[in-house]
Amino acid sequence: MRIGIPCEIKDNEYRVGLTPASVAELNSNGHRVLVEQGAGIGSGLPDDAYAKAGAELCHGPGEIFATCDLIVKVKEPQAAETKLLRPGQMLFTYLHLAPDPQLTRALMDSGATCIAYETVTSPSGGLPLLTPMSEVAGRLAAQVGAHYLEREASGRGVLLGGVPGVSPADVLVLGGGVAGANAARVALGMGATVTVADRNLETLRRLSSLMPGLRTIFSTRAALQALAPRTDLLIGTVLVPGAATPKLVTREMVASMKQGSVIVDISADQGGCCETTRPTSHSDPTYVVEGVTHYCVTNMPGAVPRTSTFALNNATLPFVLALADKGWREAMRDDPHLRNGLNVHEGKITCAPVAQAQGLEFVAPEPL
Repeated sequence: MRIGIPCEIKDNEYRVGLTPASVAELNSNGHRVLVEQGAGIGSGLPDDAYAKAGAELCHGPGEIFATCDLIVKVKEPQAAETKLLRPGQMLFTYLHLAPDPQLTRALMDSGATCIAYETVTSPSGGLPLLTPMSEVAGRLAAQVGAHYLEREASGRGVLLGGVPGVSPADVLVLGGGVAGANAARVALGMGATVTVADRNLETLRRLSSLMPGLRTIFSTRAALQALAPRTDLLIGTVLVPGAATPKLVTREMVASMKQGSVIVDISADQGGCCETTRPTSHSDPTYVVEGVTHYCVTNMPGAVPRTSTFALNNATLPFVLALADKGWREAMRDDPHLRNGLNVHEGKITCAPVAQAQGLEFVAPEPL
């Protein structure tokens, strides 16, 4: 099979779909890998490393999209890339389609088979290809929030961990999953007062036992209304796999927060958990609503591309090998968890949450 790795063209996205080590694995299995020149530079992976691993280097994305059977990326294809996709071609990347009807329609029109990292599941019920980036984003959220609380960044001028005799910042983490747990761990390590809100009591019990000093609360509208006015940093990590994120934080709650406080909405790529959330980029990461700074970058792990690329490849490589060795039909017949990643095929929506979010017809993937 011919596998293509184009350069990522999303704003300030420096990750790359495959590392040289992953290319070598595919090459040893008899596959040809085409890599666009410069694709790995942002992650500290030079072209000659790919060449030594057996990759063929290409000028621009044209040859890759025109000739490769499987395109492996990191972020959702941009408008220029969706025009290059074609029927019979596989796309394997993050898609986050539920809040993005325009991208959904473009992928349907392309006729390609589009498989989303974020809806591939594991036997334990987890999301193995989303987990590593959730870990990165969660850990980044605390340090990003700490920065924007600084006065120079138009924040309240609060040190996250405080000092003896001065109270630390109050951090509220919405959601106790992978991203939320990592955000809470880093914020606690920095000395903040941290509360995690979730509706899963077992999750709250687990986090309480793992992190002494962590406060937990069962998430209700009343609880969030009571917590918002005292919160310095709110970190949103709410996730409904494949679906648009529910709006748990109302505009009124945001208005009740302290002037100069900060919201970091990790779930912005799925629509965000605040009514005031709108997607931003690394080149223009923040905006202010009701006196509260919002950081809603949809590709947060792209800020640390080397760490993120290696973490992502560790998780995706077995699935890339399965798709390349078997083709998507056999690979998905053999692995129902990979089958859950199928979002679009030949113009049909095969992910129920995406279809529900956009009012489109859902086609079950099994008959395909």
